[in-house]
Amino acid sequence: MNRKLYPAVVLAVALLGAGCDNTLENAPGPTTPAPTVTDTFEGTLNPNGAGTHTFSTAASGAITATLTEVLPDAATQVGLVLGTWNGVVCAMSLAMDPAVQGNQLVGSVSGSGSLCIRIHDNGRLTAPLTYKLTVVHP
Repeated sequence: MNRKLYPAVVLAVALLGAGCDNTLENAPGPTTPAPTVTDTFEGTLNPNGAGTHTFSTAASGAITATLTEVLPDAATQVGLVLGTWNGVVCAMSLAMDPAVQGNQLVGSVSGSGSLCIRIHDNGRLTAPLTYKLTVVHP
């Protein structure tokens, strides 16, 4: 390489390298998660019965469905399903059978949509019970 060109090449490389630093300052920062919504559903479950509750998600993210309360006996076992709602049917995605008070179904959703939580007698009920379900979702 010609010695007269060497300083010009070094200066050009230094300027190009300095220009690259500006793009890092303009890069987007970390994304913040979508805010969550908490839905609470209550009802009575009869022997051989079921209850379905629907809700909508606004974005992708984690979903936690909790069997918050079962009365008169917290140890009563029921079936719990988290799924997609098509307007008629709760199509199962996650299930817990048996579930007792305090149990959770945890999953994730890839975007906005209609979902459902379903509680049902799994053959163990001999009398009606009251329940509360809590769903935290985006």
